[in-house]
Amino acid sequence: MAKTTGSDETGETLARRIADLIIDAATNSPRSLQKRIGPSEVGDPCDRRLAYKLLDWPTARDDGDPIASVIGTGFHSWMEEVFTARNKVDQETGRTRYKVEERVTVRPHQLAALIVAGSSDLYDRATGTVWDWKLVGHTTLDKYRREGPGTQYRTQAHLYGLGQENAGETPERVAICFVARYHELRVHVWTEPYQRQVALDALARLDAVRARLDDDSAQATDYAHTWWAQIPTDSKAKCRFCPWFKPGSTDLTVGCPGVQSAGPARHGFESLIA
Repeated sequence: MAKTTGSDETGETLARRIADLIIDAATNSPRSLQKRIGPSEVGDPCDRRLAYKLLDWPTARDDGDPIASVIGTGFHSWMEEVFTARNKVDQETGRTRYKVEERVTVRPHQLAALIVAGSSDLYDRATGTVWDWKLVGHTTLDKYRREGPGTQYRTQAHLYGLGQENAGETPERVAICFVARYHELRVHVWTEPYQRQVALDALARLDAVRARLDDDSAQATDYAHTWWAQIPTDSKAKCRFCPWFKPGSTDLTVGCPGVQSAGPARHGFESLIA
């Protein structure tokens, strides 16, 4: 998967070892091994991807490049250090201003499989703002600046707002901070008032997808291709980042070919990279 080079044979060997170490560490990180669906995934526009995730369905590939995630994790850790160093206790309340990388429960439930929880990047008690950091390419930053954060990121922000509310806080605003991976500092912040209903609607949609998985007719078919074909994709799906994406697939039990075209397509599908 990784492209490696060295100044000589020894250098090439060392490069492969470092690449393998990075891949192994990323693949076996707690975030990568997480089975339960998290707030970052609940707002995914693709019902089929949510269904695959909820069933812990075998992925179609294991060759995803981890470097963007590794860099993003490093940036989150750096921001955690920055705000932890600046955190002070309010003399009146006896509480710190910032809650930094604290785990919140978006939806408690007596069944562990139905709990939605995650680590909130930052909550600012002084302003009631729920913050989420996104490290992106500079062209992607421009896209979000022009078009907004999209449904998935917006939903994630409000889900964490609900999580903070459940933790006893009074969130008033959600904010997504996009920082570009570029040779100069570029920062764009999208923000809007916190809306509990956005989070509740997303959880209701998740439950609707889950109900289809638990339906007797679904289990009777053993989740065959014909059953999966009834679970819709979405034109806004980010197919190339999906672990169940398999271009040209005609069997949805082994992989999804991506967003389907409305017209005739090769093998009955057309794979479009969102």
